Amino acid sequence: MSSHEAEFAKQGSDVTEARTVALGIMENVTTLEDHTLVAHRLSELRSVESDQNRFGSLVSTITSALAHEAFRNLPSKPVLIDTPVLAGAPGAAVLDEIVVVPILRAGLGMVPAIQEALPSTRLACVGLKRNEATLQPDLYFDGLPGDLTGVTVVICDPMLATGGSLGYVAAMVQERGASKVVALCILASQEGLARFVSAHPNVKVVVAAVDPELNNHGYIVPGLGDAGDRLFGLPVR
Repeated sequence: MSSHEAEFAKQGSDVTEARTVALGIMENVTTLEDHTLVAHRLSELRSVESDQNRFGSLVSTITSALAHEAFRNLPSKPVLIDTPVLAGAPGAAVLDEIVVVPILRAGLGMVPAIQEALPSTRLACVGLKRNEATLQPDLYFDGLPGDLTGVTVVICDPMLATGGSLGYVAAMVQERGASKVVALCILASQEGLARFVSAHPNVKVVVAAVDPELNNHGYIVPGLGDAGDRLFGLPVR
């Protein structure tokens, strides 16, 4: 076997191992594929018939479902509230402030729904641009706090394709001390999700659906196209 053949075989083995590892720790991955309403909205989102305004509205609807699922067990404290029919009724108040980290630019489309769902948030953006030659992320903006010790962070990345961008930002926030990291994605590829979970087993991933493959350009198939372009239009050059 030549060195090139050996390297190719190793890459194939690495992908297989990544998928096996991912399946072994799927408790860290939640999909909403069996949620009928999410599946309906996702079908609309994928469709070329959905214009820019409708696409943005659908992203918000699906993101809201992702956020409510991801943070269903957020720590809270008991409180007393007054209802129209009873004073001092028992209630609950969320304790934690969450740092929301959208990966620019597509991740911005998910932010309003997350801010609506979570009672207390701070925003910290990270700008990554995909290198079309290598399909790897290049950092062009770092808006993260220098110290995230003890902080819960939610990363917004609509499309987990190769997993490179999400992995890059997950590593950034963990290196700065984040105590818990949650990733919200609308779509993921099987390959990218497996690779990400293998590299970041402590990050909780909540994704609406997982698609079977990537094409030669690194786009999810069947996917929904370029989420950033469909949200915000083509970049001004």
